[in-house]
Amino acid sequence: MTASALRAILASDRVTHVPGVYDPVTAALAVAAGHRAVHLSGAAVSAIMLGRPDLGFVHGTQIADRASALVPALGDIPLIADADTGYGNPLHAVWTALAYARAGISGLHLEDQASPKRCGHLAGKEIIDIGEAAAKITALADQAPNIVVIARTDAYSVRGLDETIVRCRAYAEAGADAVFPEGVDDLAELRLVHAALPGVPLVINRSEAGGARPSLTDADLAEVGVRLVLHPVAALLAAMRAASLTYRAIADGGTAEPVDRMPWAAFTALVGQDEALDLDARYVPGRLQT
Repeated sequence: MTASALRAILASDRVTHVPGVYDPVTAALAVAAGHRAVHLSGAAVSAIMLGRPDLGFVHGTQIADRASALVPALGDIPLIADADTGYGNPLHAVWTALAYARAGISGLHLEDQASPKRCGHLAGKEIIDIGEAAAKITALADQAPNIVVIARTDAYSVRGLDETIVRCRAYAEAGADAVFPEGVDDLAELRLVHAALPGVPLVINRSEAGGARPSLTDADLAEVGVRLVLHPVAALLAAMRAASLTYRAIADGGTAEPVDRMPWAAFTALVGQDEALDLDARYVPGRLQT
């Protein structure tokens, strides 16, 4: 159901901003804010679960496990998850996609970096052969049709725009639902990608890891075929900043009062405390019956 909702978003003529979530509480907050889709980043999972950078420490099984915990908080809102390079050959990529689908993930993005990968915004990246990358996408389209496939290419920083366009076209022809030309931020260059791939939805990244990006309006982006804008770690970085300020305030002054925080009542409402207590009253006996 949510995969079809995600495909409908890609088929629309508007831009949808997709924030990162990483647990049931952030998922619930994103839903409450009115978002139409959300994202689970490999970098976020690596940081939250392991305290490690996005350098291949996390496998798809861990991302699927994390997704299964937060999907119930999303209702009908689709979740897009980072599938790295598919974690191997086309058969491994299919296994990853099926595991993601079982976890409730609606769509994934698969990149064409060589393994072991480097974080998408670091220098020294290498990309695999275009045929090898396309074979993974074809395998997913054939064997995991219930999950949306977003084909990401990291060719731009390695071989430039022309190679990026060639790869995006090949991946769309291989069966990708959308293409993700990582690093292409200039409106004129996005227009060239769109002109070369009419009717193919584009996905772009607004991760803080990429540094300053051009300021483009949604109207500009929609005109050049962009349908999804990912904000994978914005909420995580905001939460880490708030936690840092809170710990510092307690260490310095013995209280968190100087720090703006969610009221306790809002927190308990978010996690459904009243509903849980009502269930206890309804189903749990007040005393043992003998």
